[in-house]
Amino acid sequence: MERTEILKAAVPPLIEWYERNRRTDLPWRKDVTPYRVWISEIMLQQTRIETVIPYYVRFLRRLPDASSLADVPDDELMKLWEGLGYYSRARNLKKAAGIVVAEYGGDLPRTAEQLKRLPGIGDYTAGAIASIACGEPAPAVDGNVLRVIARLTESAEDVTKEKTKKAAAEQLRQVYPSGRTAGLLTEGLMELGETVCIPNGTPQCGRCPWNDLCLCRKHGTEAFYPVRAEKRERRAENMTVLLLERQGTFALARRLPSGLLAGLWQLPNVSGEMTQEEVLRTVGSLGLIPEDCRPAGRSRHLFTHVEWRMTGWHVLCRDAGKTADNGLFWFTPEEIRTEVALPSAFRYWREKITENGD
Repeated sequence: MERTEILKAAVPPLIEWYERNRRTDLPWRKDVTPYRVWISEIMLQQTRIETVIPYYVRFLRRLPDASSLADVPDDELMKLWEGLGYYSRARNLKKAAGIVVAEYGGDLPRTAEQLKRLPGIGDYTAGAIASIACGEPAPAVDGNVLRVIARLTESAEDVTKEKTKKAAAEQLRQVYPSGRTAGLLTEGLMELGETVCIPNGTPQCGRCPWNDLCLCRKHGTEAFYPVRAEKRERRAENMTVLLLERQGTFALARRLPSGLLAGLWQLPNVSGEMTQEEVLRTVGSLGLIPEDCRPAGRSRHLFTHVEWRMTGWHVLCRDAGKTADNGLFWFTPEEIRTEVALPSAFRYWREKITENGD
């Protein structure tokens, strides 16, 4: 049986299985609209479902439509997104919302091709919105879908390559239904990859609606698929993080407008692991007089291609008596807790500041 024939035969049992087994506790599956699907799909990129749910509920409560999203102040948007990571997603949401309001009257376009013209919406997200909310026969192919298709068809193509994703999308497009079943197929593929044909551990083939169709199941090769190239090792970077405290307030600085965590607030930091003496000199160079300096723990944070290994120092300080253009802004612990968005990389020290001031 050719790959397209296998995919065609796989559609009905998957839809039937999904309608029987779908999770009903996911908030984006209630009152389905293009806007709500859009927000959920952007949040779910690189993020676990359990993590996303409270963020999604809070986000929709404050920003229920494209107009409110387009108008929200940047700092408030970042605070709503705080902890989800990949902050460019939030910036693109607001940018796209502005276009939706200006060019589409506040309603998202309803075809995948039009959706892909918006910032931050690629093939996958466009296909998900168009099929789930609009009934367009548009596949949404991500890692979950690539994995289940690779196992179903025993494909030896490297799933980390863009051409593999495009080929899978084209093959699915040939068998995709339209209308309500388009969305059921999209969500069924997602659900199968998240709950049965799982990425880590043994796939639960006994629960799979494709038990009789799957070539990997037939040949006992589930453990060898999908095929993927080895991941590139993360680069390690040592950093010294400064908790500068002045009269009950703490110093924050803006990151550069481009690059990693672009434009976000951060705790002041310096490349490399500094000694106490080096920390004191650095604080002095910022136009501050250190009065007490002690270790404030260690933390690390993993990004896609880099690992930050961070050492913290808590420095009680005062101004040197003259204004210094040091790029520092001072916030109370309460302001940091409720108003300022700090990236998850600094969570360890944010909790120290907001919970006990140390």
